[in-house]
Amino acid sequence: MEIFQDVTFNVQITKHTFCNYQLKIDDKVMSLTFPQLLQLRNKVQTLTSLDSLENIIQNENFVLLFIADRKHLVFLDIPKLLDLKEELEYCFSVN
Repeated sequence: MEIFQDVTFNVQITKHTFCNYQLKIDDKVMSLTFPQLLQLRNKVQTLTSLDSLENIIQNENFVLLFIADRKHLVFLDIPKLLDLKEELEYCFSVN
């Protein structure tokens, strides 16, 4: 029996084929290639550094993030940004 069977997460990354991934944030689903996923990981790591988080919290308390070569624009508040960081870390640690 799976523990997380009935739990839905706000941010999910699933692997579809060898280099194609699908990112789901709330109800928005985006297709990503592996290079786009790497680029997203770098952006998120930069945004979640301590100085960047302090700056975000002091100013607007959210981030607008372009994903997949500017095909998608996503509004992320701090908890969702941290969830995305966690999901990306998990994705790269497992695969």
